[in-house]
Amino acid sequence: MKSEPGGMFVIRNAGNIVPYCESEPGGVSGTVEYVVAALHVKDMVICSHSDCGAMTAIAKSHDRSQAPAVSSWQRNADAARTVNAAHDHGSEQDKVDDLVRQNVIAQLNNLRNHPSVALALSQTALRLHGWVFDLESGEIIALDHLSGDFVNLNENPNTYAYAGQAVTAAGGRLAAAVYTPNHLTY
Repeated sequence: MKSEPGGMFVIRNAGNIVPYCESEPGGVSGTVEYVVAALHVKDMVICSHSDCGAMTAIAKSHDRSQAPAVSSWQRNADAARTVNAAHDHGSEQDKVDDLVRQNVIAQLNNLRNHPSVALALSQTALRLHGWVFDLESGEIIALDHLSGDFVNLNENPNTYAYAGQAVTAAGGRLAAAVYTPNHLTY
């Protein structure tokens, strides 16, 4: 995924949130629609990072009563929070790390709900990537469509989360169908 200057659209926000597409879309939804429908991007990345403050606040149940807009925004991560709560964690840091990964998966699922993305995926014109950047080591792990696990991106440079339409997500692991012109792989 090399890019020339001006060849990338970057949306940065608390928790790398992509709201579920609704009748009253906002800036994130508008940008998603524009880059997919008008610019025909081929790859989209949901990228989080280790020790994400938004996910740490959710994992540690920080009081957000004085920040109602933040609290409302973070509801877009409820699926990740629910899956994370069902997992056993060895430590608070393990809980935060798992929530960061689960949130990448949840936001990819939210992204797939956008009509322009759903259409591009159905036409195999778009690949979605889910990454977590480790601030300390500089390494990136990526959601792998074949295993449903996060793998080292350096060792797996061609991995992606979705291409074509995903069929199902089960048991906290991703089960995706990958459509290519000649075959279907699960």
